[in-house]
Amino acid sequence: MDSALVSEPAAYLRPTVRISVKLLVVGHFAVGKTTFVGTLSEIRPLHTEEKMTQAGALVDDLSGVPDKTTTTVAMDFGRLTLNDQIVLYLFGAPGQQRFTRLWRDMTQGALGALVLADTRRLDQSFEVMGLLEEHGLPYAVAVNHFPDAPFYADADIREALDLLPETPLVTCDARDARSSTQALIALVEYLQRRPR
Repeated sequence: MDSALVSEPAAYLRPTVRISVKLLVVGHFAVGKTTFVGTLSEIRPLHTEEKMTQAGALVDDLSGVPDKTTTTVAMDFGRLTLNDQIVLYLFGAPGQQRFTRLWRDMTQGALGALVLADTRRLDQSFEVMGLLEEHGLPYAVAVNHFPDAPFYADADIREALDLLPETPLVTCDARDARSSTQALIALVEYLQRRPR
């Protein structure tokens, strides 16, 4: 983990900001949460990435992601200013089950969550969506596109994940700012439509 003093003007919150919104970026292990937060953050994102060790091989399933060498051990944090008055704070949660307690704490004060999913391992999304539902936190699902992942029609993914008709489902590439922005917009629009 590294940190640095940042002197760019973008590092400081505008004095006109009156509304701050906390959103979670969640999903199973190695689905692209750190990449997503880093892609959208206007500030240098906080990452708590650590090298994976042999001891972690006993608990972290690397099938489908053999090149993964680091993992988030606390959270990722980024900021995105929407206009002079509204700022989004993005909190990326670790995906392994052993971090569930930390993950539950992160739901406090969040308005909603974007669940990243991988079509190679859709079944691993159930636990994450279950935790969100347990806490009453609304969410949208974004299928993060990986080059070697199979493609499925939205209707098939909806059925496989047992999504409610109103739950947004989009496809994104966590490495691409435009695509990631569209996924975040789908979540925010869904949150705005929900009864208060």
